[in-house]
Amino acid sequence: IMRKLYEKFEVTFTLIWIAAYVILFSVADKASEALGIYKIITVPVGLLLALILFVWIKRNDLMKKYGLCRFEGNLKNYLFFIPLLVIMSTNLWNGVTMKVSFGETILHIISMICVGFIEEIIFRGLLFKAIGKNNVIRAFVVTSITFGIGHIVNLINGADFISTCLQMCYAIAIGFLFATIFYKGKSLLPCIIAHCVVNSLSVFAVTGTRKFEIIVAVVMCGVSVTYALWLLRFGHTAKKSTNMFDTDIRA
Repeated sequence: IMRKLYEKFEVTFTLIWIAAYVILFSVADKASEALGIYKIITVPVGLLLALILFVWIKRNDLMKKYGLCRFEGNLKNYLFFIPLLVIMSTNLWNGVTMKVSFGETILHIISMICVGFIEEIIFRGLLFKAIGKNNVIRAFVVTSITFGIGHIVNLINGADFISTCLQMCYAIAIGFLFATIFYKGKSLLPCIIAHCVVNSLSVFAVTGTRKFEIIVAVVMCGVSVTYALWLLRFGHTAKKSTNMFDTDIRA
């Protein structure tokens, strides 16, 4: 059923995955909160969704299409991904603390690894490739904005309004950067790693002032957009590379 839906309605297939991901994770977080153990339900839900996605992609010989493959490109032209290290470190800029117990910290990290993998596959992989078949620029715009606005769901989970707005802004910029890395390097692995690290380290972040939040948001937007533009200009891939919008699927 998944394969038939994918072959006929690739965008619809992707939107169903996005909706399922958002709804299931929100429900799982609420259920974990009700049980009094942080992320205790979210972890198995995340692992299950990630496993289903990975197995389906591998079974249908779509690993290369969706970037679960070796990175192609000259690391020197990609500045050795140093700007990604800046982005990954932002949650530690205001200090380090233990917000929850050791066990709950481990659950947080596992759930955030699942989030990083799932979000990269469905936004930068499925959605970007589905839209990009007809219009690459539209793919960049839609996937970046959709990824950023998607963080509005945090308001439902009790997040601060201004903080969420700032998060949506730099998420759009990071979404643009990650899409660029995938488009130029044909691999989602750098994006998945960076995404997982950023999310995982949030459990150790010390809450800062509003001014600090704004500074971090500005820096993340600036680094992401500048790096993305650099890659679009100088980040060329290996000489022998296939069309990243090939749509072959195993019969």
